[in-house]
Amino acid sequence: MNILLTGKNGQVGFELQRSLAPLGSVHAVDSGDCDLADADALRALIRDVRPGLIVNPAAYTAVDRAESETATAMAVNARAPGIMGEEAERLGASVVHFSTDYVFDGRKPAPYNEQDPTGPLGVYGQSKLEGERALARATRRHLIFRTSWVVGAHGHNFAKTMLRLATERTHLNVVNDQLGAPTSAALLADLTAHVVRQLQTDGPQEFPFGVYHLAASGETSWHDYACHVVAEAQAAGLALKLTPDNIQAIATDAYPTAARRPLNSRLDTSQFQATFGLRLPSWRQGLDHILQQIL
Repeated sequence: MNILLTGKNGQVGFELQRSLAPLGSVHAVDSGDCDLADADALRALIRDVRPGLIVNPAAYTAVDRAESETATAMAVNARAPGIMGEEAERLGASVVHFSTDYVFDGRKPAPYNEQDPTGPLGVYGQSKLEGERALARATRRHLIFRTSWVVGAHGHNFAKTMLRLATERTHLNVVNDQLGAPTSAALLADLTAHVVRQLQTDGPQEFPFGVYHLAASGETSWHDYACHVVAEAQAAGLALKLTPDNIQAIATDAYPTAARRPLNSRLDTSQFQATFGLRLPSWRQGLDHILQQIL
């Protein structure tokens, strides 16, 4: 099977190159190879590779900048997945696409399931939601994995930012009223490979396509997440100026940003676990493994 993988240099794309390699011939690209905002270039790439599977972790993820760069965010996050679906339908291929908790408004007091109403708070979330819809309209052979708070040893993420700031500052303010689960990019890649293998075994007619929530189990706040990262770095002997005691918990309202963030990013993954017979480990387990690699 030919597999077209986008976003090869992103956190999830980097790990997917490894996890998908045993399942087929992986043609991995990044924005330098094909700008997903260029519809003609994207169609040409897909028609040249002729994949049996398209895996799309690539996205415009600059949440705040999306408020002013709406056209680019929409081209990459909303239009490109629809094009992938159209081309996949023409080829008889399937599409695995990654989406986000930002399709919700974060007001629900419990974790979100796949049937909950969506309600993005900003351009980024709206563009990702429109991408989901465009893909679903184009082909039934789609898997949409909504995830959140992705962290990996490769690429940029919150954990690495906290480690850097901990070497530069003696005090730090971090919001404590946004809840979610840091989710390992390697975990997402491994679970994707498992599901793709099932698709290869079952065939597209029997396979349970659709939307699934996919995140590590448990929950934490950004503040507690930051404290955990700094504490682990301390234990590893990293020279730091910052201690967990000097990380101040603040409300989201005290840290204004161009785009509003959902207060609740928790995702109910029971549908994924029941459908594919897998158990999702705790966020702490995945994060600690990543921190060991980084530190």
